[in-house]
Amino acid sequence: MLKSNEALGFAPQSLIGQGSEIDFCANKIRRIVVDLSKQANVGHIGSALSVSDLLAGLFCGTLNIPELESPVRDRFVLSKGHAALALYACLYLRGWISEDVLKTFGTDGTLLGVHPEHRLPGIDFSTGSLGQGLSIAAGAALAARVQKLDYRVFALLSDAECNEGAVWESIMFAAHHKLSNLIVIIDLNGQQAFGHTQEVLDISPMTRRWEAFGWDVQEIDGHNGELLAETINRLDTKSGPPHVIVAKTIFGKGVSYMENKIKWHYSPMSDAEYEIAIQELEAAK
Repeated sequence: MLKSNEALGFAPQSLIGQGSEIDFCANKIRRIVVDLSKQANVGHIGSALSVSDLLAGLFCGTLNIPELESPVRDRFVLSKGHAALALYACLYLRGWISEDVLKTFGTDGTLLGVHPEHRLPGIDFSTGSLGQGLSIAAGAALAARVQKLDYRVFALLSDAECNEGAVWESIMFAAHHKLSNLIVIIDLNGQQAFGHTQEVLDISPMTRRWEAFGWDVQEIDGHNGELLAETINRLDTKSGPPHVIVAKTIFGKGVSYMENKIKWHYSPMSDAEYEIAIQELEAAK
């Protein structure tokens, strides 16, 4: 079972901006993902593991959210909403939801479903229908300008989402309006529900496509959360074009038998598979 924040030996807020603590945060996210997906007997495990380092770099490294209701807080949109369990882990590690609430994941009447709901503290926008998150994020970034508020908007997309036409409409919209406070992160793991992305609908080279639409493009190792935070903090979010960070990741990262395996988009773990996953995550600490 999951331990309380007190038993873990840290106050959630103490993680923020602590450099190497980002790796600590990522490890905690992965453990929570594996524990709760087993408890709820649900899939989407590989997708959540894929983005654990990225979310750690954001929520434990660079997002400016002094208070959940602050009008100048950074906004975050999890466009690949099926990775919500990793996001819930971040809300817990930040101290925005309790352990008791976290453990309701996937149960009747919970706010912690397979996709995020905006009624949950720390979630600004409900998501789940792939390809729509960037439209929401672009609108939020434009709203900041109209209201003369100084905040950034982040959207985490899967590479397969870029098969959607609505994504490219939003890309054009954001570039046209020079939404420099908009930062997109692409989880480039090369997989989607029905196969490898290059076989379903090839959109490589990803970086050149976004550059052609007028975006500032960065490319990083998506399993280096500290590098993600450093890259974001160097961006000019006051003027110029919007930004995209293409993060190369491994689907199912951290659990060897899940890595790069299509099966783990949907399949739940058996008891034996769960035990192996826990052993590997413990050994990687």
